[in-house]
Amino acid sequence: MFKRYQLKNYDFKLVLFLLLISIIGIMAVGSADSSLQQKQIAGVALGMVLMVIVSVIDYSWLLRLYWLYYVSSIGMLVAVLIWGEEVNGATRWINIPHLFQFQPSEITKILLILFYAQFIIKNRERLNTFRILSLCVLLMLPAVVLLYMEPNLSTTILYCILFCVLMFVGGISYRIIGAILAVAVPAFAVLLYLVMQPGQTLIRGYQLTRILAWLNPEQYADTEAYQQLNSVMAIGSGQLWGKGLNNNVITSVKNGNFISEAETDFIFTVVGEELGFVGSCAVIILLFLIALECISIARQSKDLAGTIIASGMAAIIGFQSFMNIAVTTMIMPNTGIPLPFVSYGLTSLVSLFIGMGFVLNVRLQRKKNY
Repeated sequence: MFKRYQLKNYDFKLVLFLLLISIIGIMAVGSADSSLQQKQIAGVALGMVLMVIVSVIDYSWLLRLYWLYYVSSIGMLVAVLIWGEEVNGATRWINIPHLFQFQPSEITKILLILFYAQFIIKNRERLNTFRILSLCVLLMLPAVVLLYMEPNLSTTILYCILFCVLMFVGGISYRIIGAILAVAVPAFAVLLYLVMQPGQTLIRGYQLTRILAWLNPEQYADTEAYQQLNSVMAIGSGQLWGKGLNNNVITSVKNGNFISEAETDFIFTVVGEELGFVGSCAVIILLFLIALECISIARQSKDLAGTIIASGMAAIIGFQSFMNIAVTTMIMPNTGIPLPFVSYGLTSLVSLFIGMGFVLNVRLQRKKNY
């Protein structure tokens, strides 16, 4: 379970990146809603402690419990639909009265990475057979379907992307990838066409409206596109250095409450308006460096399981960051997903730190030729 590690192999550079992005997150959340800042600080502190603890436990030993991780993941997602608390038309939270509430989908992301890391390595020689590939897909389907039913389309998309990354890193054949793309690309085009048809039932009405608002923002300027248009205006108004954190500027979009969920889904808007282009670039660069460091660690891993864990975390950081920032800058339709280590949300924050703890342990056990 515990091994003797050399301190020189500990990735202090990655820890520094995580600390810096978390500090920016604490400041941004405090500016968006001062009542939440102490909770964000507590979340970072707890996350850091758990990350350090996980980082010194042999991940190979923890992966032995991979079926427990899978059953727990699906169980939590089922529990959300049964006992979850509905907020803004979506059921994503489980509330433990007088104790805490948490979002199982954030924890499940990490658990599924651990599950597939062990499952793939146990079936590595047969990964490209129809039986194992089908089993991999079938095991992922319950999580995707349950998420879609919440509904949580953005995280559903992220899960699908994560699954593709895990399978690619696991060693799926390029011929199979080519065959899948040959089917998937036309199928996606047909699906998009069907979704845009009147009376379709593939996606919910509000989801279709968000797509239409993204395509025709002027037409929906006072309704569905309102928040994204304000977000773009706020980011642009920050100019080079921003208006300053916790400012009292009358023209501030955030101060005028023109952005809802500023502390979570639209936290990048706060960063752009109050820290300007410089602050926005700092956030993007730090997230990029964290993902890049995870990829570097994946390349140095002693085994395939470690490579999958580090690559999976890189995928979460990279794609989730892109999706969040793309929404706030109106590059893609509005969909709620937190910005890693910056948005308020203790479940997401602590889960990501635990995931990075696994990455740090992969680094501690890297191949000796590095």
